[in-house]
Amino acid sequence: MIETPDFNLSFEPLIFQNTEILILGSLPGRKSIELNQYYGHSRNRIWSILSYLKEKETPINYNDKKVFLNSLKIGLWDVAKSAIRKGSLDSNIKDERPNNIDLLTKTNPSIRIIGFNGKKSEQMFYKFFKLNPNIKYVSLPSSSPANMAINFENICKKWSQLFL
Repeated sequence: MIETPDFNLSFEPLIFQNTEILILGSLPGRKSIELNQYYGHSRNRIWSILSYLKEKETPINYNDKKVFLNSLKIGLWDVAKSAIRKGSLDSNIKDERPNNIDLLTKTNPSIRIIGFNGKKSEQMFYKFFKLNPNIKYVSLPSSSPANMAINFENICKKWSQLFL
């Protein structure tokens, strides 16, 4: 039996009226799609990284996570609107089509920082978009469970650049 790659779609942007920082991933993984939640995999470190950096308790359920993001003025989206991907690894993403990030930043002028959650999201962004001189861009190590080569202290140090 021959397996065929999966067609994946991103979620709608999770954005708030006061969003100042936009974290861009590549495309939701299988667990996130299954749960219909950004960063839904229990071992994804984004929630613990942000909690540690802002000295707050790590939210447990998805509603609390959205309230938490809003309190930090952080929004989430993905660079790819759609792509072909077998499994959840970013290295398997092919034939991606971008979300309209330019429109999002234009209609939400409070966004002043974009953080790329991993190399793939950053590579895809630069493939489709030009830099906006009014926005600071920050390269971040992926919070994915597939990226455990960097320890928690070091990943937090890198992610702290979002708040400088």
